[in-house]
Amino acid sequence: MKLMAQLKLCPTMEQARILKDTIARANAACNRMSEVAWERKTFDKYALQRLCYREVKSGFGLSAQMVIRCLAKVGNAYRLDRRTKRRFKPHGSIAYDDRILSWNVHEPSVSIWTVGSEAGSKARHSIAFVAGERQMKLLENRVGQTDLVYRRGKFYLLATCEVEEPEPFVAEGVIGVDLGVTNIATDSEGNVHGGRTLNSIRHRHRRLRRKLQRKRTHSSRRRLKKLSGNEKRFAPNTNHVISKEIVELAERTKKAIALEDLTGISFRVRARRQQRARLSGWSFGQLRSFIEYKARRAGVTVLIVDPRNTSRECSECGHVSKSNRPSQAIFECARCGYAAHADSTAARTIAGRAAVMLPNVPETEYAIQMRPPFGQGQAHAL
Repeated sequence: MKLMAQLKLCPTMEQARILKDTIARANAACNRMSEVAWERKTFDKYALQRLCYREVKSGFGLSAQMVIRCLAKVGNAYRLDRRTKRRFKPHGSIAYDDRILSWNVHEPSVSIWTVGSEAGSKARHSIAFVAGERQMKLLENRVGQTDLVYRRGKFYLLATCEVEEPEPFVAEGVIGVDLGVTNIATDSEGNVHGGRTLNSIRHRHRRLRRKLQRKRTHSSRRRLKKLSGNEKRFAPNTNHVISKEIVELAERTKKAIALEDLTGISFRVRARRQQRARLSGWSFGQLRSFIEYKARRAGVTVLIVDPRNTSRECSECGHVSKSNRPSQAIFECARCGYAAHADSTAARTIAGRAAVMLPNVPETEYAIQMRPPFGQGQAHAL
């Protein structure tokens, strides 16, 4: 399993200028390679190397290995889509391998290749970095290349690390997790992770963003840039906290985790104009990915089930009806009279659908009755 360790570089003012110049030159070289690839319709990185290696190496003052890394970047970009000419931002990330970047985790510092203090010259610089305990532990299993990233005036290294995955333990039950907008996540154990704070912050940001966009001044643009960064950091942090709690609960209780397959739901759901902004900011995909990779590290099995009618289906008798949901928060079964919190009921329904996928798991009478349809193609394990 591959994870990314993010480290913050601490260069001097002169080293920061040189690093920024290195990134700019490397991306300028990528743009030149992209032009050659587009004009000659040659997108394979090895064929492209024969066409422009010497020109780029001498014209941009890059080392041989940096030119190879730039060729790989251009080749990978055109591997995704060859119908559009690729352009690279001046300060986009660039890749380093062990030939042009070496590590000293004891100081801690890195020896990194740069274009040098003079135009066209090449030099290595020893630059200190800071990282948390978790990141330093991940570096013990570092593999492959490392990306140099320039973000908001700061330099970061993103190192790829290989982490050994434990064997999944035998689950003794299933924890169903219902993802939503009002409540970000609700599990079948009765835990509710409310989204009121996150939604209020997003609503305030949308209102402030509209106000600043009307001004069209330099100060309003600076404020918009800062606002965007704050929201981008806050939402992933919230999802990290929620996913960690869910996985720890499953690991402690020796249960699997069941999630709905909500891929492409933004195209399937009809929403009023006032609700579209809320739905577009719903980061359930990110939350699901966080749960999945944390579960893999903990040996927890994740099951994906069909999301159809999970919010309208009674977890006790299986009756499905719109009338079962008199309001957003309340579930009242029209057949058996069962009443509970709507999201908790949906989470229990998800758990019941996933339970048929695990051996030796106690199932409700309804889950046993519904074994054929739910056991055939409506759930799969990760």
